Amino acid sequence: MVRLQIKTQQVHCDALLFDKDGTLFDFMQLWGSWAERMLTQIENHLQASGHSLIGDREHVFGTRYNQEGHLIDYDRCGPLAMASVEQSTAVLAWQLYATGTPWDQAIAQIRQFSDIAMQHIEKERPVQPLPGLLLFLEQCRTIQLPLAVITADWTSEAVKHLRWSGLESYFQYIIGSDQVQQSKPAPDLVYIACERLGMSPHQTVLIGDSNADMQMGQNAGIPCCIGISSSEESALTELPDAHMIIMNYDQLAIIKE
Repeated sequence: MVRLQIKTQQVHCDALLFDKDGTLFDFMQLWGSWAERMLTQIENHLQASGHSLIGDREHVFGTRYNQEGHLIDYDRCGPLAMASVEQSTAVLAWQLYATGTPWDQAIAQIRQFSDIAMQHIEKERPVQPLPGLLLFLEQCRTIQLPLAVITADWTSEAVKHLRWSGLESYFQYIIGSDQVQQSKPAPDLVYIACERLGMSPHQTVLIGDSNADMQMGQNAGIPCCIGISSSEESALTELPDAHMIIMNYDQLAIIKE
């Protein structure tokens, strides 16, 4: 029997499910520059036809800026953090559609912008595992605790990011939203992960950084959904459905009985 110690509490755990971005990797390192390049391309495209973004820049996609206009953070409850690939494409395409671009052309244009932004990601490979993660994954490997990644990203992209970081081998399965009918907060990703692991959701623990992760876990019947946050204060508003909150992986430990 395996128990997961979370700070001073312990829960039964036969398998662990992880979100990817913001949970395994530093979110801003990977997606901050991508989001900025996307928004800049959209702004330039709109300005060329005499238009501008609908609404302020922060609320287009859920990015946060300082007084000098530099990107410093993201909204954990916004589309950048929570949306699937298809949803993100639609959110950004609406900016073009709202200023007169036919919907099919708007979608095609956003996909082209994304390809350009992703070329920079491919060159930079900005994947930075969160503090304490590698040591925790080693604990899981030592006792052969089954692990899976469930993400709103495409499976192929998730696999690529995990390979870049050297973490791919720790996970039995890596499952993206392209493998299910409904992405988070629907329970589909949990169901398919548990089916492949040969587990019931009631035997698993979920770790994620957005409330959509917490809702997904609860919708699937996972008894312990752990939110990872930069601060206890922000977690109160950003992760209201989390059963427990951690600041880093040093607050977790695996106990084999």
